[in-house]
Amino acid sequence: MVTILFNTQPLIYTEYPTHNERETMPTKLIVDCSTGETTEVELTAEEIAEREAMAAEYAAQKAQEEADKAAKAEARSQLLDRLGITEQEAQLLLGS
Repeated sequence: MVTILFNTQPLIYTEYPTHNERETMPTKLIVDCSTGETTEVELTAEEIAEREAMAAEYAAQKAQEEADKAAKAEARSQLLDRLGITEQEAQLLLGS
């Protein structure tokens, strides 16, 4: 059984030189569970593009979550203003 582990951190370029001494590539760690042997392999251009796309999608999702959270907080604030009560008073009324 072979397990391939991808670094879940943002793309970090390793210090291992490639054919061009000035250029480095991100890597993945391949672990052969039956032998315990590990191999570090450079990512292909497709894998790098996929990771970058996934990172961009994640950033967009987080930005949307933050925007939704801010909109919900603003709506709550406007409701409390219309009711003429503070956040603390609302918490007391709700018992939370």
